[in-house]
Amino acid sequence: MFIEIEELEKAFHIPEPWYIDQCKFNDELQQLDVFVKFRKRGLFACSGCGTENQPVYDTADENRTWRHLNFLEYPCYIHAELPRTKCNHCNTIKRVNVPWAIKQRHNFTLYFDALIMTMAKDMPMNAIARFIGEHDTRLWRILHYYVEQAIEVQDLSHVTKIGTDETSSKKGHNYVTIFMDADQKVVICATKGKNAETVKVCKEHLETHGGHADNIKEVCIDMSPAFIKGFEDNFPHAAITFDKFHVIKNINEAVDEVRRKEQKTCADLKHTRYIWLKNEINLNEEQKKSLDKLKDCELQTAKAYRMKVCLQEVFRYPASIAPMVLQDWIQWGLRCRLEPMVEVAQMIQKHYKGIVQWFTSQLNNGLLEGVNSLIQAAKRKARGYRSVDNLIAMIYLIGGKLKFNYPTPKWTLRS
Repeated sequence: MFIEIEELEKAFHIPEPWYIDQCKFNDELQQLDVFVKFRKRGLFACSGCGTENQPVYDTADENRTWRHLNFLEYPCYIHAELPRTKCNHCNTIKRVNVPWAIKQRHNFTLYFDALIMTMAKDMPMNAIARFIGEHDTRLWRILHYYVEQAIEVQDLSHVTKIGTDETSSKKGHNYVTIFMDADQKVVICATKGKNAETVKVCKEHLETHGGHADNIKEVCIDMSPAFIKGFEDNFPHAAITFDKFHVIKNINEAVDEVRRKEQKTCADLKHTRYIWLKNEINLNEEQKKSLDKLKDCELQTAKAYRMKVCLQEVFRYPASIAPMVLQDWIQWGLRCRLEPMVEVAQMIQKHYKGIVQWFTSQLNNGLLEGVNSLIQAAKRKARGYRSVDNLIAMIYLIGGKLKFNYPTPKWTLRS
């Protein structure tokens, strides 16, 4: 059964007044070339003002080429000579936009773009470049274009709660700060650095896209002085919640510090690090036996462990009494004579208001930690990114739930 040229035009998404003049398989280059022309007296929209049904003024001598989806295992290219229109509305002469590619971009078709964007969610860009046979710099341009276009039309007017955390961009003190809508669970802003200035960038981004600083009622952050100052200066009406997981992380580090010091004089504590750090329900049978043997002994580590367990229990109390119980724990910590635990008690006392705010807001950065783990996994798979801008684009792609303006490919409908 032969394929009619009209059916081939449907397969390649070539609409009127364009048509396929011929298809040639180049045996030397091992590629399929599709040559497209436009019909005489065809009418086009002005690429300047958008006015429809403009006649052709002349034809540029330059032929353009766009990479399309592969034909079987062979690269496929669309070739066309572009006409120009003289618009009777804006009185300008403009080269027409083709329907199979984005205006002002002349490298790839829309469906090729869609393929790259689909693959970029799960594959490193350098691996896609090897598979496709294109330089990864050209593919990064595709990703940046669509991410930037999607961000430009973001509507952030609904945002009232923000969660914030940082992720490393490369080895050393290089970070990107991520801001997430705590209700919709999407990344709304990502920017270089982890200082107070990043919060100002978030505020400007929010207000550029329909939001307002006064609309933000709750924020969840760690106890970084830079973040605290940034939010107090830029979101003065927002109640600050300190992420409870950072509180637990600090108490775990304190318990481990007590254990490290004490094990120098107590052989029973060697190789027991994880039994003190894990929740008891997550221990295996052997670890449970070791914990049961040691946790009630007159050891400083056992005392620190009991303090940790009590602090964890505070977060299970109802909001009506939890703040008072936390105050009791702080006084216990200040009197315990275990320096690392005293430091945790002082830290909780200093940030008491933001910590007890959790009992009202119930905000935490668990989702941000999850997105962070996805980002770090993608970065490891890619063996890093050449620039911070590339990493930020990937953060938006992974966690932004952005809507892109390319056609929905058939393979996404079947998946």
